[in-house]
Amino acid sequence: MDQHIRKVYVPMTETAFYILFCLRQPNHGYGVVQTVDRMTDGEVKLAPGTMYGSLAKMEKDGVIRFVSEEDKRKLYELTELGRELLELEFKRIERLYRAVREVNDEKQD
Repeated sequence: MDQHIRKVYVPMTETAFYILFCLRQPNHGYGVVQTVDRMTDGEVKLAPGTMYGSLAKMEKDGVIRFVSEEDKRKLYELTELGRELLELEFKRIERLYRAVREVNDEKQD
């Protein structure tokens, strides 16, 4: 993995995480916005400017790719690099979660 890509995406912003998570299957920007809204019970709102700016940057970086157009909406999906970055982020989040659990478990003893 290119050092520039690693520096930009690891650790990942919340916005990048949700976008990549939603693009494990082909989806369009508005679909990602709706999915994130549902997943977070409305706590995370992706603004259109943020969403489409992120999609353009991620496509340029080779993290996602254009798949097709449906009803004038561009569908994107993860590339292999995008899957690799998402997996790194999953592992980072799991590590953080384990560390917090261990500290909480020690406090309860």
